[in-house]
Amino acid sequence: MSEKAAKQLHLDPEKGEPLALVRTLDPSGSIINIGTLRLDPTGSALIPPPTSDPLDPLNWSQSQKYTCISIVCFFYFLFTYLATAPIPSFALLQEQFDATYTQVNWTFAIPSLGLALGPLFCSALADIYGRRIVIIGGTCIAFVASGCTSIHGISLHGYMVARFFQGFGASPAATVGLSIINDVSFEHERGFRIGLWVMAIDLGALFGGFIGAFIATIDQYWIAYHVTILFAALFAAECLFLPETLFPRALVLASEEGALGNHNQEARPLETLKIKRTKELGYLSVRKIPGVIHPKPWDTTIRATKIFAYPTVVISTFSFVFFQYWWICSLLTMEPAAYATYKLQVQGLFFLGLILGTVIAEVFFSGRLSDWLVMFLAKRNNGQRTPEMRLWLGYPAAVLSSLGLLIWGLSIDKEWHWITGQIAFFLYGAGIQIGNTALSSYIVDSYYEHTMDIITFYTVIINLSCFAEPWFINTWVVSSGYTWSFAVQAIICTFGVIPTYVILQKFGPKWRKPMTLGKAETRTP
Repeated sequence: MSEKAAKQLHLDPEKGEPLALVRTLDPSGSIINIGTLRLDPTGSALIPPPTSDPLDPLNWSQSQKYTCISIVCFFYFLFTYLATAPIPSFALLQEQFDATYTQVNWTFAIPSLGLALGPLFCSALADIYGRRIVIIGGTCIAFVASGCTSIHGISLHGYMVARFFQGFGASPAATVGLSIINDVSFEHERGFRIGLWVMAIDLGALFGGFIGAFIATIDQYWIAYHVTILFAALFAAECLFLPETLFPRALVLASEEGALGNHNQEARPLETLKIKRTKELGYLSVRKIPGVIHPKPWDTTIRATKIFAYPTVVISTFSFVFFQYWWICSLLTMEPAAYATYKLQVQGLFFLGLILGTVIAEVFFSGRLSDWLVMFLAKRNNGQRTPEMRLWLGYPAAVLSSLGLLIWGLSIDKEWHWITGQIAFFLYGAGIQIGNTALSSYIVDSYYEHTMDIITFYTVIINLSCFAEPWFINTWVVSSGYTWSFAVQAIICTFGVIPTYVILQKFGPKWRKPMTLGKAETRTP
């Protein structure tokens, strides 16, 4: 069939997207279909392709989308907030459990283990029963576990068990949360929205120490109380304002294409009309989502393991996590010891440097800059985007983080003015935010159709690093001092991340191959 297109661009005032009217002609020249092709700001077709279904999350209003994103970001904020909030009360916990500083430091590591293992259980369930029910269930577990940490007379081992389940319950915020963002976002919007998501986890870790320091002036139990209250507020928001976002896109698109092929835009197969989708599924549906592929519950673990066969994801994730990211645990857990002569409130205020660096980096240099840079480079590449375009911001991010680590270590050993430590925190916080957004956007863009599997892999690795690092950092600093231990971290960051990204930008497109993680069982509606 020959095809001619007469395009007339105009702006959809509701969607804010350029539209192109497309006329498709048969050989005789008669019009068989007049449809609309929605384009992104560069004039390329939207990815993923939206349907005409109002229940499609991509067709929801911006306010609905950002309500979902806000809830996800709040959950992801608590994802790390719950781990760091008790840090300023380490001295009180030492007294409560009659433990050493190193032993109390383990209570920071234990939730990270729960955060690492949780996605291996919840990710497949979210692809079977939907995002909403898994998010709500995880919040309930974290709520109960948070309450258990406030029990008077609890043993150190019991406290650690409760901390593990805190992390386990909060784990859906990572994999399922990013899947929700992916469900409501087009490719050209993804950098900014992933930037918000990344900023949430970074700020959660920092505000935990900041706010926890002030609450610790009452006692360590109130830290547990207020975390429990925050999870209760999150639970209410999820129940009231978070609809299901898992949508049978492939099935609906196939139905619409079939209808268009029959010269009838309104016609749809009977089975599609009977499928309940997103907002039609009910308040608290526990049935399998119809019209989508349903993996086995253990598929997540198998698929996450298979990702080791995809070098672009593995190399980029491991380099960022173990060369740059996990040193934030050093700063967070050693901050109370480094500033032990200051009051708890002042120790909390010292987290402001990290917080400001994170926020300013996101507002001016992270998500939106990443999206703009990709569009700019795509224009110079005949309109073709590549995931490697996301990595350019990883270079300054590594340098900023390295400078922050080096300056902070020197400022403690040489007893420089406290503002020097704040400058170091600012630099490191900015570097982490920019670097995390660059890495997250890169791995998602590489295999966006496998977002859940990719982010499960990323979450497991990043939280296992947070679990491992607190077990040795205190011993390292005591034996080598702040200057040498943090100088080594700075060297690893710069000379680990930058060469790795250079290699990925050169060879990544050749190494990237289609992701085939095995077929899941397809459930018919």
